[in-house]
Amino acid sequence: MSLREPVELLDPSTIGPVHFIAIGGAGMSGVARIYHDMGVDVRGSDQVDSANLRELAAAGVQTWVGHDPAHLAGARTVVVSSAIRPDNPELAEANRLGLRVWHRSAALAALMLGREGVSIAGTHGKTTTTGMVATMLDHAAVDPSYVIGSPLASTGKAAHLGRGEVFVVEADESDGSFLQYPSQIVVVTNVEADHLDNWGTPQAYFDGFVSMATRPEVRYVVTNVDDPGAAELAARLECTGTVKVVTYGESQQAEVRLVDLDLEGTTASATLVHGSTRGRLKLQVPGRYNLSNAAAAYCVGSLLGIGHDELLAGIGAFTGTLRRFQLIGRVGEVAVFDDYAHHPTELCATLGAARRVVTGQGRVIACFQPHLFSRTRDFADEFGRALTLADRVIVSDIYPAREDPIPGVTGELVHEATIAAGGDSRYVPDKQDLPEALAEEVRPGDLVITLGAGDVTLVGPVLVGLLEGTS
Repeated sequence: MSLREPVELLDPSTIGPVHFIAIGGAGMSGVARIYHDMGVDVRGSDQVDSANLRELAAAGVQTWVGHDPAHLAGARTVVVSSAIRPDNPELAEANRLGLRVWHRSAALAALMLGREGVSIAGTHGKTTTTGMVATMLDHAAVDPSYVIGSPLASTGKAAHLGRGEVFVVEADESDGSFLQYPSQIVVVTNVEADHLDNWGTPQAYFDGFVSMATRPEVRYVVTNVDDPGAAELAARLECTGTVKVVTYGESQQAEVRLVDLDLEGTTASATLVHGSTRGRLKLQVPGRYNLSNAAAAYCVGSLLGIGHDELLAGIGAFTGTLRRFQLIGRVGEVAVFDDYAHHPTELCATLGAARRVVTGQGRVIACFQPHLFSRTRDFADEFGRALTLADRVIVSDIYPAREDPIPGVTGELVHEATIAAGGDSRYVPDKQDLPEALAEEVRPGDLVITLGAGDVTLVGPVLVGLLEGTS
């Protein structure tokens, strides 16, 4: 995968029929659904069947399982994700026919034309913050359009075409997609080196956020003053004077400040102070990091003119997104959670929250599936140190996603780094063996959490079934 350069955008109503390659993906399916809801002729294919594919078909979208050049008959525009390789038969046919080929980010950006765009960016916390903003605005009767990287727990939907003027998107930095979106408000939750397989160096990665925040449409940039990378970005932007910077966090320098935090259990709360106004922010999700995300959402709502009390109530209505500290099940005194955390900082935040949820003599048992060979190679030691926050760790082999193997890079690197950092780790390379391995480990009072951006999410439900069978 390489960085995506922004392209000229066209009115989405003029580009159909549109064929989506990998239409069943979490990101692609939402964009496709909005095009369909706008009345555009949409069709698409995916390598495997899925719930997303079936839902699109039920809504009237023509879908296929498997890729075939014949599927492009009549299409004028083809939309691809970063995971689609150049030799994909449908992409190769689109290029041969000279069809318009857009990356998913361009297709999404076109939907934002003429709207009040809000881009939520950052190394961590994008999905949750986008979900909070969407929920908050919906609660305030703004009826926003939105596209989120994971479905809202309350509705099961990751995308919505609203009647209001606001369009909220989760802006992915991994492949430069965030440079495409025409947004007047930009949120940067944090900036910490990642995706170096595309960006090359931490400095280039940081400079990407600078470019995104200084696009000509941007009027406001909301940044987390507690995060060194985001604070550096704010300082850079304030020197330019081209945008208004709004800061949030626990620091006394924050314009929107969090004080008196309560982090115990599966909820979190804090007093939010904005100038002379203050009120209690009560979340239905745990963790200091979620209070920070909530403060970012509050800033967006304030910039859009929504009142203080309405913002607090709207954020408080957020119940999470799937795969973000999601409860999979409870069997007796054992709780099983699942989380998308796939970067060392995310592991620290999630395991820190898990530590506050577990009670008595219960242990935190982490089951981690590393994501990407390059990320495992670059951050193995950091992963190991983060995993020591769990009492017991099981590490699986790497979920490759879009990458080819790198010689000598396996999940065992993380397992060994965890032991070297003083953690208690076990290496179970085959994910098929993970449910039984975890079932052997747990005892009453334990909290088990599966971690990673790959298919480790399938482990929790199987584990719950095994535990129910033995209870």
